[in-house]
Amino acid sequence: MHPPISRHHLACILDEADLAARRLHRRLCGPAADLDDLRQDLLIDLICRLPAFDASRGSIGAFAGIVLRNQASRIALKHHRDRCSRGGALVSLDAPFGPGATDTLGETLSQSDGLATWHGQDGDEFARTDLRHDLARVLGQLAPAARLFCAALGQCPLRNLVARGVGSRSALYRRTGELRFDLTARGLGPAWDGFRAA
Repeated sequence: MHPPISRHHLACILDEADLAARRLHRRLCGPAADLDDLRQDLLIDLICRLPAFDASRGSIGAFAGIVLRNQASRIALKHHRDRCSRGGALVSLDAPFGPGATDTLGETLSQSDGLATWHGQDGDEFARTDLRHDLARVLGQLAPAARLFCAALGQCPLRNLVARGVGSRSALYRRTGELRFDLTARGLGPAWDGFRAA
């Protein structure tokens, strides 16, 4: 076990950590609530490195300053990498949208601008509902054999239908082409592909 830290050394360490945390907080332009977390992160690293302190080589303040500066650089670099990987700084949905605006950012975003849209999902419920109604209408107009083929295509890919022995590969691709043509003629062409992907 290492000898206890004197009051003078402890006060010096806490002052240095406070200064380093404030500098880092200004550098990162973070919210005020992050200041205490930064101070704690810096202090934890400094306390872990205190056994390496040698009083014959310099003061505790100089040692703490170097250790804190290096750790602050590592934290800033990690913060910068995280920010770049997210495509920029995080913005609160409660923040005002633009200078002098009364609406918040969350009030100006539509459902099609949401997180699901960023991940490739269709966020427009009205369009999806309209598509389902159109699909039900068009499927009701098809011949029963074409309806069964649509249902089979909706549940598995063509290669699985070939493996089940429903037909040859070329025949199934020809039927799919005819079905697409029939759906397009009834006003459902490109939307059918979007429905199957959803």
